[in-house]
Amino acid sequence: QVQLVESGGGLVQAGGSLRLSCAASGRTFSSYAMGWFRQAPGKEREFVSAINWSGGNKYYADSLKGRFTISRDNAKNTVYLQMNSLKPEDTAVYYCAAREEGYYRGVYSIDYYYAMNLWGKGTLVTVSS
Repeated sequence: QVQLVESGGGLVQAGGSLRLSCAASGRTFSSYAMGWFRQAPGKEREFVSAINWSGGNKYYADSLKGRFTISRDNAKNTVYLQMNSLKPEDTAVYYCAAREEGYYRGVYSIDYYYAMNLWGKGTLVTVSS
C-alpha cells in the first residue's frame, strides 16, 4: 500500500508561488492516480487537482485553472503541485491523496478523482495579504 508524505508548505505573500511535493512509498506508485485537496479553516475539504497514473490526464477545480499545475515523476515516486499567483483565500492545509487506478488506459471523468482512499497528513500553506 502507498503511504504519502507532503512537504513544501509555508508562509508566502500574496502573488507569490509555492511548490508542494508528495513523496509516496511503495513499489506500485506508478499505478495510482494522485490528487491534491485542501481544507481551509472552518470549511470543508475541497478538491484541488488530480493526475492519472501516467500523467497524461490532469484535472483541476475550475476556480484554480491557470494558477495551479499538477505533475508527477513516477521514477521519483513524487507528485507536485505548483501554485502561482497565490491569494489569501488559498490559505489551507493541503492534502495529497491517491487511489489505485491499475494502469487504466481510458479517461475517467473528474468526479472519479474526488473519491481518493489514501491520504497524507497535510501541509499548511498560509498566504498573507
